[in-house]
Amino acid sequence: MSIEELSEYLDVPVRTLYDWRLAGKGPCAVRIGRQLRYLVSDIHGWLRQQREAEPGRAPEAG
Repeated sequence: MSIEELSEYLDVPVRTLYDWRLAGKGPCAVRIGRQLRYLVSDIHGWLRQQREAEPGRAPEAG
């Protein structure tokens, strides 16, 4: 998935994805030449880590 496709999928700006990448907060990417690509399995894994433990509670750090 391209960064533009991920931006649309998550409904966040591309700039936010680049910022998350620099801060080590977003999903892992694969660099192919000059392009970033995201594996759907990595995106789903990252989303599971962001899931609340209970409604209104942040995910456990770790």
